Amino acid sequence: MRLLNVIVAVLLVVAAAYVYKIKFEATLEAERVAKLRTEIHRERDKAAALRAEAAKLENPGRIQALSQRHLPLRLMDPAQVDTFDALPARPVEPEAPADPIGAMLEMALPAPTAAPAADGEPDAGVLPGIDGDPPTGTVPAGTVSPRRQP
Repeated sequence: MRLLNVIVAVLLVVAAAYVYKIKFEATLEAERVAKLRTEIHRERDKAAALRAEAAKLENPGRIQALSQRHLPLRLMDPAQVDTFDALPARPVEPEAPADPIGAMLEMALPAPTAAPAADGEPDAGVLPGIDGDPPTGTVPAGTVSPRRQP
């Protein structure tokens, strides 16, 4: 029975030490939270002061007074406004440079011939138009169209 009393007493001392440790940690955390709240309030006060200063600096009356004092601005003269009719003509766009590769391809291929089919159907050898262009002619057998390559 004595051994049981000693074990219980030791367990009570260990439990009391553990409770004290938890209380101490909780106190430290409460102090840390209080410091953070104080810091948050300080930062909010700083932000409110900065917003008030920005509102003062952005005041239109203050900006108007500064512009009159420091900028050489004048009122707009009605003669400065003009109509669209008085604008100069739009400059002529320069011609696009010639396509040297396209010119070499045109010289290398024989000239297409326009021979419609006898039955009114389009010929199988007729070059298809690009972007809705009408067909340009027939392609001789064994040649490849410069526009569509296999």
